[in-house]
Amino acid sequence: MKAVIAIDSFKGSMTSLQAGEAAKNGILRVFPESETVVCPLADGGEGTVEALTLGMGGELQSVMVKGPLGVSVNAVYGIVERETKTAIMEIAQAAGITLLPKEKLNPLITTTFGVGEMILDAIEKGCRNFIIGIGGSATNDGGAGMLQALGFEMCDKDGNEISIGAVGLKDLESIGKEHVIPELRECQFQIACDVTNPLCGPQGCSAVYGPQKGADAEMIRQMDAWLSNYAGIALSFKEERKAEDASVNPVNVGVDVSFPGAGAAGGLGFAFRVFMNAELQSGVQIVLRETELEEKVKDADYVITGEGRLDGQTVMGKAPIGVAEIAKKYGKPVLAFSGCVAEDAGVCNEYGIDAFFSILCNAGTIAEVSECEQATWNMTTMVEQIFRLIKTLKH
Repeated sequence: MKAVIAIDSFKGSMTSLQAGEAAKNGILRVFPESETVVCPLADGGEGTVEALTLGMGGELQSVMVKGPLGVSVNAVYGIVERETKTAIMEIAQAAGITLLPKEKLNPLITTTFGVGEMILDAIEKGCRNFIIGIGGSATNDGGAGMLQALGFEMCDKDGNEISIGAVGLKDLESIGKEHVIPELRECQFQIACDVTNPLCGPQGCSAVYGPQKGADAEMIRQMDAWLSNYAGIALSFKEERKAEDASVNPVNVGVDVSFPGAGAAGGLGFAFRVFMNAELQSGVQIVLRETELEEKVKDADYVITGEGRLDGQTVMGKAPIGVAEIAKKYGKPVLAFSGCVAEDAGVCNEYGIDAFFSILCNAGTIAEVSECEQATWNMTTMVEQIFRLIKTLKH
């Protein structure tokens, strides 16, 4: 028997790999001769770096960069050795909203400069491929800070560099590339982005995400106008570059502030696509592709997945459904395990999950059942019992 296991992290309890290993141990108690393959699973958000890096045999890196308010923070990312060195990053390590207390949130002055510093560090270490998750930012600077760190000149009418944060964009008059690091041309970027907001307007990043980053109504109005001006200048920059360089990706030459994902991470999605020819993709799909899950599932007898909570939102593009879609492509049975099963979780059965189970085996406080040791025991025990049932029914 072969079982392929790809379980998303149980936030605050188990990482993806810990959950997978716990499920594997449960299966081996019943079928000790079985082949069990544990694959990392994530959606491009929190936990993606650790899951992908360690799951693919890479190493975690650490670098000091500017945090969202310019104060140094320790940012962690991963490097995986492949045909080309691949860096796996989360922008939240340098520009994340969790890096600041609520009273210090202010999108007028928070910056993505540290994201650019992370990329520079990886380039210096030989990376030319990048997988970057862009969720959870505290910023709304359109990626201007990142571009400045990479050498783009973001200048005011007097030719001076604009200040950091969204407020700097009000003075932006021109964008130059004279000091952009040459290695950037060799780099390819896959951006894990699961939001579809445009850069500006009622559904843009300022209006939709500004309030949770500390913006009031007047700040939202100002930032939206500044980002619109920034986009216009970016259009001129790209058109000039197109005339100079035939190698520019024609898909990304025309700047359209309404393209899906432009407003991700306070406009960082816009900067990645426009200035770095990046592809914005579903985080789940990137992870599934990079871990080659489909190839492993083809000859499996069972596919095991799950996440901390199964509910109606699970079917809205979350990782377990991505696993189930691949499994059903080859007619494989899918079992899902979670810490909590909500009343509306039944819809998961309509999207490829054949049966789901809560791993809670005994009563306790939230803190008690969330402890890694307890959660691991619960996972192993529940998976073992389900596979004992499978073994019994086979006979």
